[in-house]
Amino acid sequence: MQDFDLIVVGGGSGGLAGAFRAAEHGARVALLEPHLLGGTCVNVGCVPKKAMWLAGEIAAKLQLAPALGFPIPRAPLHWAEFILHRQRYIANIQTSYRRRLDEAGIVLTPTRGRLLDARTVECENGARLRASHVLIATGSRPIRPPIPGAELGGVSDDFFQWRAAPERVALVGGGYIGVELAGLLQALGSQVELFVRGEQLLHGFDGELAERLAEDYRQLGVRVHFGRSVAALERTEGGVRVRDAKGGLSERFDAALFATGRRANSEALGLDAVGVEVDGDGRIVVDERNATAAAGVYAVGDVTADPALTPVAIAAARRLMDRLFGGRDAPLDRRHIPTVVFSHPPLGKAGLTEVEARERYGEAVRVYRASFRPMLYALADRPQTSLFKLVCVGDERRVAGIHLLGEAADEILQGFAVALKRGITLDDLRDTVAIHPTSAEEIVLMR
Repeated sequence: MQDFDLIVVGGGSGGLAGAFRAAEHGARVALLEPHLLGGTCVNVGCVPKKAMWLAGEIAAKLQLAPALGFPIPRAPLHWAEFILHRQRYIANIQTSYRRRLDEAGIVLTPTRGRLLDARTVECENGARLRASHVLIATGSRPIRPPIPGAELGGVSDDFFQWRAAPERVALVGGGYIGVELAGLLQALGSQVELFVRGEQLLHGFDGELAERLAEDYRQLGVRVHFGRSVAALERTEGGVRVRDAKGGLSERFDAALFATGRRANSEALGLDAVGVEVDGDGRIVVDERNATAAAGVYAVGDVTADPALTPVAIAAARRLMDRLFGGRDAPLDRRHIPTVVFSHPPLGKAGLTEVEARERYGEAVRVYRASFRPMLYALADRPQTSLFKLVCVGDERRVAGIHLLGEAADEILQGFAVALKRGITLDDLRDTVAIHPTSAEEIVLMR
């Protein structure tokens, strides 16, 4: 039996953040991770996804080049070479994690862990660790829907094993992952068809911007099918076909990917033995301070019902450790969390959508919009259009929501998210001198 102040089960973004912050406060920490450090985000999520998105952005800019006087011939991405750069970048992150763990004196154990009680974790080899506090940060995994032929389609993890762009790809799902993969695959040379069960992309985002993004995708060549619930995948010569719930059968695809949801990795952790509750989706139930029903046991990240965003897991873990070991109790404020979908172009939001604001504030809501073509696309005479939107409340027109679709929206939103959280008003924005010519200036010039 080895004694610690904290045992962290899971070495993804949330687990690592918790381990590092606890060690900063002088805690003795053990971290259990049987696979690669960094979890989903670093290995099969945010980081490699953003790398592929950047490749898609470069491909899109190269397509614009001839219209602007650069006689560059079109050439496909050499996937194998790009992936070498992508994986080198990821390996450097993992090396940095291992170095920091050593420097912090955190004991890294490459094993799974199972709770025997609220203070004891058993490793796969039978070794037992004991601590005053246990943090569960085991993340989630992509799942396939329970339909015939589901094994013929891959999930997002499988995409990162690809070494070339398939000629024709079917993507099932209109959420974050489906929309992101559809855009970057189309940009990198695939013909993509997106099968969406509902009538809008990106449930939970502003409907007006989601509708504009769908039109932008059509301009890129993505075929978006709304109201198409997929009932089965069927094998055909050289590929697969999609059968929808109405019996319709698609043309042949070289590959199919499901982006239809994720499942919390909460199995085999011994949660029942210590009274930790899980919901119907297997997510660990926690309070606003990320405490479970078992005293001394906590959970952060995608294994809970918190927004499935890496920065949320990191922030929650750090604040939890500050409370447990640093004497500072400041729970994570889950209101107005900014987030960006790395579509082409990116779409971001902070705060309430127009629909959410009207449900809460009724007639006190005022909406302001700016629709424009970014300069690069105007110069190249391309139809891609940005749409920025402010949702304001009350006579003071306090900004309750910021929604951006367009070039550089991912970089623009961060600073304005700080302003929203500080209670900025429309007049505050209008009193700010614009930076011209930029897309960002549209936010402070909005009438």
